[in-house]
Amino acid sequence: MLKITDLRVNYGAIEALKGVNLEVQAGEVVTLIGGNGAGKSTLMRAISGLEPAVGGAISFDGANLATVPAHRRVGLGIAQSPEGRQVFADQSVRDNLLLGAYLRRDGDAAIDADINAQFATFPRLQERQHQLAGTLSGGEQQMLAISRALMARPKLLLLDEPSLGLAPLIVKEIFGVIRALKARGVTILLVEQMANQALKVADRAYVLKTGQITSSGSARELLNDPAVREAYLGKH
Repeated sequence: MLKITDLRVNYGAIEALKGVNLEVQAGEVVTLIGGNGAGKSTLMRAISGLEPAVGGAISFDGANLATVPAHRRVGLGIAQSPEGRQVFADQSVRDNLLLGAYLRRDGDAAIDADINAQFATFPRLQERQHQLAGTLSGGEQQMLAISRALMARPKLLLLDEPSLGLAPLIVKEIFGVIRALKARGVTILLVEQMANQALKVADRAYVLKTGQITSSGSARELLNDPAVREAYLGKH
């Protein structure tokens, strides 16, 4: 579904991505792990079209995305739940969900059904559906960011640091939702600093270090790799 070949992205004179190669097949959960500043969010923004590439290629469903702007990538089936949530703070929870479905043309009934499905997944969003998104807790905003992305009915869901800054019980709930999405066959590329949790839910994994892929394989292989464990999971 997604194929990234020799992708390079610069921030001024800084080379943030240095020839990244990565693939995601339909129905997979693939995780990208690495430390702060490794380039994980830069890669996600490049896939979404928010960060221009200076070299390499991104193809989605066989189509080259080089000249496709960000808003058209959503229409093709790529939706992102960004790092830091980035909800529309001055809009209600319900309006945030409607904005996620902005490009859909399948009618109000289908959109309302999907909103209800998100409320079934995250009941707290239903309780707060008329509340301004900026007044939600961090965990509730993360739930909303994921739900907003899902409202686009994406073929590929990009989750960028969904557990960042959240309490352990909320993290457990978020990863429970990721498992449920996986069971439904949703294709996910997951960027996550909680590498242990990410590798337990993923099918395959890549390790990104200073803009380069240094390891890849099945999630189980990387979970048991001594070098990966020492660098990202701790020794125990």
